[in-house]
Amino acid sequence: MVFVTSSQVPTVGIDGLPDGARPIDVREPDEWAAGRAPSAIHLPMGEITGRLSELPDDEDPLYVICRSGGRSARVTQFLVAQGYPAVNVDGGMQAWARAGRPMVADGPADPQVI
Repeated sequence: MVFVTSSQVPTVGIDGLPDGARPIDVREPDEWAAGRAPSAIHLPMGEITGRLSELPDDEDPLYVICRSGGRSARVTQFLVAQGYPAVNVDGGMQAWARAGRPMVADGPADPQVI
């Protein structure tokens, strides 16, 4: 279920994400490498404006995720202003991990949210 917060950023909780969701992960490369959703697409926040063409055009909405939801809220707000059907994932990867959703990491270490 998508709801709009008082700041007018479309938001969804982890429990509202469909199982096949491919979140747009806007965290930094070290955060991405430490642990992420297996189906996520990595577009760091600082690179979004130059990489809009890499956003999937077959996803509606675009679920945007970061560590806790702050950066992804700002990216969501930007994307919505550009006409994209973006939705912020409330609680970010911290909520994803707490919910027991699958995670992967680069290297041999267990996935974690940093």
